[in-house]
Amino acid sequence: MRSLERHRDVGAYALGVLDEAEAFRFEDHLMECPRCTAHVTEFGPTTRQLMLYRRATPRSVHPAAGPGPRLLDRLLGEVRVRHRARRRRLLYAVAASVVAAVAGPWMALVAQGGDGALRIAATDARSGVWAQVTAEDAASGSLVELKVGDGAGPRTCRLVAVGMDGAEETLATWSVAAHDARRHTVQASAARHPDQIDRYEVRTATGERLVVLDPP
Repeated sequence: MRSLERHRDVGAYALGVLDEAEAFRFEDHLMECPRCTAHVTEFGPTTRQLMLYRRATPRSVHPAAGPGPRLLDRLLGEVRVRHRARRRRLLYAVAASVVAAVAGPWMALVAQGGDGALRIAATDARSGVWAQVTAEDAASGSLVELKVGDGAGPRTCRLVAVGMDGAEETLATWSVAAHDARRHTVQASAARHPDQIDRYEVRTATGERLVVLDPP
């Protein structure tokens, strides 16, 4: 019965409403459940939109207030813009992979896209983890997309943004299944703007640093 309850916790975990103990137990479950891992990833865009809506809503607005008639139009517009942007990002991702492979495992490639997004790709020689971060400036901070390839699972990982002042913010958490070297995409958002972030780090749940993405 408890296993079934764990499956039902996936939405609450993705939306960040589980308490610390429940979240820790669910992360243990994620390491053994590819289905829940996939569901957590699917919740990424929804979680990001809710976070942006929460940050953009004045404190004076009651939590139960209904959205305005233009909210759906704005959300659909953003989806269309991001869909077009992803096609351009594919070219940068391929270029980043080739340059990193030729220049060495510690090489971090930084590119500025036509849509103004900052892209950083790097591979860590010790862990073998490859990652690419795309950060777009937003009114409330940054919209962040992480692509990561990690074949050393099972383990739970997180993306951490380190500010210029050294303060850290965990942007996303996900689970890597055993022997799964496919590249996964994680959507997140940051409270800081891209130019306020010193670097991004992919770490395990226990704090081991897997790869650092450090803009120049």
